[in-house]
Amino acid sequence: MEWSRYWRSPDRPLEAMHAHFERHVYHRHSHETYSFGVTEDGHQAFRCRGGAHTSAAGMVIAFNPDDPHDGHAADELGFTYRMVHIGPALVADVLADITGRPAGLPLFASPVVPDPVLARSLRGLHAALLDGATALRRDELLTAAVGAMVNRAATRRADAASAAGPAERARRLIEEAFLDDVGADELAAAAGCSRFALYRGFRRAYGMAPSDYQRQLRLRAARRRLARGDAIGEVAAATGFADQSHLTRWFVRCYGMTPGRYQNAG
Repeated sequence: MEWSRYWRSPDRPLEAMHAHFERHVYHRHSHETYSFGVTEDGHQAFRCRGGAHTSAAGMVIAFNPDDPHDGHAADELGFTYRMVHIGPALVADVLADITGRPAGLPLFASPVVPDPVLARSLRGLHAALLDGATALRRDELLTAAVGAMVNRAATRRADAASAAGPAERARRLIEEAFLDDVGADELAAAAGCSRFALYRGFRRAYGMAPSDYQRQLRLRAARRRLARGDAIGEVAAATGFADQSHLTRWFVRCYGMTPGRYQNAG
């Protein structure tokens, strides 16, 4: 039987999920956050950064912000996992607190890390978030987990400017007008290339089709509105979905839960 629990901080970009999936298949998507997870049981398979990966029990998953990925059970037994989503600004604050100076954001080169020390640290943080630990204890475990992830699995990088080119020009148009019904011809004209060249270049640069990227931005906008308590039907209408059912279908496909479950997390 599939199940999930979700927790969301009311005042910081910090969320946590605990779930077991057997048949659920995640559509290709990404998060604005760093997403760190631990596979507890079974094997979960996914594609990320152009490669196929499998995380077995005890392995750590590390997604950078905007890393496109999908996911599904590798066999009929399913998998159980814990995931923590941490906003880049919060990661930067924690690292600055650890080092005593502003720190560059980390980059995780491998999306699967076989490291029992990291797994133990993430389990501790995750349990504290979902099980109602005190704020002080949550903060201590957050600092420990972020510090361990960076020291044991990451390289540092300075924030780089976005690459120029047709794909980037199209991305900027989508982000500026993600609620508009932008067509392929308009997007290709803005990018300065053919529709086919744009589609191919966009997938190569951002790991998904322009339509998936647009939908992802709409889903992120929906998450923000849901978190502040807006009615689900109103959120659907305001973020470019045909109706509440349309929003719900895509929310489940990309996040593994309904909008109502996400809104009521805490």
